[in-house]
Amino acid sequence: MRRLMWVVLVGCVCVCGCGAVRFVPGEAMKENAWVHQRTAQLAADAAVAEDTSQGLRELTTLCRTQSRAFVADYGLPKELPAADTAEQVLSQANRQLAASATGQAQRRPDIWDAADGLLELSIGIAGIIGGMYGLRAGQFLKRARDKSQALKEIIEGNELFKQLNAEASRDFKEAHKNQSLITRGLVTEIKAG
Repeated sequence: MRRLMWVVLVGCVCVCGCGAVRFVPGEAMKENAWVHQRTAQLAADAAVAEDTSQGLRELTTLCRTQSRAFVADYGLPKELPAADTAEQVLSQANRQLAASATGQAQRRPDIWDAADGLLELSIGIAGIIGGMYGLRAGQFLKRARDKSQALKEIIEGNELFKQLNAEASRDFKEAHKNQSLITRGLVTEIKAG
């Protein structure tokens, strides 16, 4: 039985992937990877055309080859950005795209993303194990995930309300002053994450 549980757990991790550990690349990251590949390709072509040093030609050729890995990993964007010429690659839009992609890449999964991934994995395991207890466990875990999402949405809504209604912020805080330490801790974690 214990061996079966390990097989099921490893199988679920393999099937579920690493979406809870690493964010799936966003559209800006995919576009940036594509523009990077085109930039490297144009640089390699220019290095050959301008008869630069052998070292520079080899560097740009290696860069072009390496940049293909990023596009292969991230996937193609829904719409390819204009990047046929050096002028297009060096456009202000592509510079902004690079900054946006860098911001997305620096994001890390917060505690809620990890908890959602763990809950989904648990639901999958409960579904595989099956039976009456598996069904009940799956329902319980789905309900816990729904409550977690609801709590996060409520806190985000409260923060937006306080930003839009600064004069009511003091009354809002006063209404919540009797919250337990556990609730305050959870709210602080959600706000920070």
